[in-house]
Amino acid sequence: MKLESVAGHGYAEFLADIKTSIRQRQYQALRSVNRELVALYCDIGQAIHQKQQALGWGKAIVETLAYDLQAEFPGRNGFSSRNLWNMRDLYLAYADLPKLQPLVAEISWAKNLVILGRCKDPLEREFYLRATAHFGWTKAVLQHQIDNKTYEKYLLNQTSFDHALPDDLKAQAALAVKDHYTFDFLELAEEHSERQLEQALLVKLRHFLIELGGAFAFIGNQHRLEVGGQEYFIDLLLFHRRLRCLVAIELKIGDFKPEHKGKMEFYLEALETSERLPEENPPIGIIICRGKNKTVVEYALRNATRPLGIATYSVVPNLPENIQTELPSPEQIAKRLDTLFAPEPNE
Repeated sequence: MKLESVAGHGYAEFLADIKTSIRQRQYQALRSVNRELVALYCDIGQAIHQKQQALGWGKAIVETLAYDLQAEFPGRNGFSSRNLWNMRDLYLAYADLPKLQPLVAEISWAKNLVILGRCKDPLEREFYLRATAHFGWTKAVLQHQIDNKTYEKYLLNQTSFDHALPDDLKAQAALAVKDHYTFDFLELAEEHSERQLEQALLVKLRHFLIELGGAFAFIGNQHRLEVGGQEYFIDLLLFHRRLRCLVAIELKIGDFKPEHKGKMEFYLEALETSERLPEENPPIGIIICRGKNKTVVEYALRNATRPLGIATYSVVPNLPENIQTELPSPEQIAKRLDTLFAPEPNE
């Protein structure tokens, strides 16, 4: 059959399906290889530890083992003495944490070493292991998230999602909103206007979307709404790919005020009525303020009719000094992590 006649019989769709299948299998193959590699490294780490414990071998055995393995497998940087110590350290870190062991195999060895080296608390490690696998964070993005204390910011967030969203969206929405955003990449003076903040975020849009945490796509700024013949403008309008919903963002250079909530709910109602597509979920809102009183926010969100979150921001990399005292108990954190990263129905 000639090429031109083939093209007229659904060939383009057929080719697209084959390409998709190839990419899926390639991705699955890479994941399988990564699991086996990480499992191998953990086994080597366990073997080194057990020999040291049973036979009293000291540090010299690792140097000797590295030399012999590199001689047998030339070109394999993974068998350096430093990496053999990493294998042992990783094994010891998770040996008594069977819940976390499967998570280790879901991300690359390099990302595992970042989490191992920079996170000491098992719950914090669990968060970054799960989030890295869930969002597909690169090593650079993972390092950025740790630098900006994303773990703490998620645990402290204040939203109306529990009573304003259906059960299948609550957990994913909770991951979409942090308690605090750090905009140190803006090179913005401490004193600035809302317009200056918005324009600076647009100039550094990629950095802004990374700081938000993943899965966001930019739609526009000063997004126009028309209600009753009057115009209204949303500072920033995004789309969240996992939630499949519009996300309205309002920027405030002062402290949160209860009336901000009413304005955002109005915007969300307008988006729901005039712009939400049939296959999309209800829009959510994020009000990002310079500061907030947590009790005021709690009161304001109690009767919220639309899903929204209240966050703060800074233009320098800092967090409240008492952030550790404000974190939930370890039991509450563990329960929340299980909820946040529960498998989605189609996974």
